[in-house]
Amino acid sequence: MKDREIFSALRTTAPCFIRLDGRSFRSTARALSLTKPFDQRLADAMEAVASLLLGRSGLSFQVAYTFSDEINLFLRTLPFEGRIEKLDSVAASYAASALTLELGLSDPISFDARIIPVSNDIAVEYLIWRQKEAWRNHNNAYCQWALGEEGYPPTEVQERLHRMNTPAMHEMMYSRGINLAETPAWQRRGVIVCRREEEYQGYNPVTEEETMTIRSRIVPDRNPPIFHTEEGRKYLSSLLI
Repeated sequence: MKDREIFSALRTTAPCFIRLDGRSFRSTARALSLTKPFDQRLADAMEAVASLLLGRSGLSFQVAYTFSDEINLFLRTLPFEGRIEKLDSVAASYAASALTLELGLSDPISFDARIIPVSNDIAVEYLIWRQKEAWRNHNNAYCQWALGEEGYPPTEVQERLHRMNTPAMHEMMYSRGINLAETPAWQRRGVIVCRREEEYQGYNPVTEEETMTIRSRIVPDRNPPIFHTEEGRKYLSSLLI
């Protein structure tokens, strides 16, 4: 029957991204009474899951970029010989388990996963694309929340926002006392999680001398630059090398 596993030999090339998306998170949001339009508790939990994926999943992720219920994971070296079924299933199941623990959930949750092969240049463009999606998600979330607070039913909210462009959304929220360009950076730009090498002062008991040691730490950046700017492109290139 082994020959019936017809997709098990499918492989990806490096570098690549794995994108994880939360499935049916609306029911989870209701169960947790999450704050709209953005909930700090969920954001912190997603950041923690991204950190665990980099540090403890054993999958050699180099960088993570997360916003809303999405995590993008960059791989330059491939575990499992690049086998797509293994990469997708292990990454998605690990993220679901980690988020369940972080949020103390009693009901199961899930992520779907997809693999995006990239080159060095395309890796930068990919994250620019995902950050633009974070910005669109941010604007839409605020407008949906504002109209819902004013009593509009969901169907009418969708009708009002259908094809509304960014300037119109800004004007809508500005008239309600909220400047969408001044909301917390993590809501507008997402969060980068990466490894940083830092020097630590230590002590060598054999030589009885103080020594400097380089250690790698996983750290979040909750205020990344706008990726499509020159500063942002340089920032991404430094992370993806």
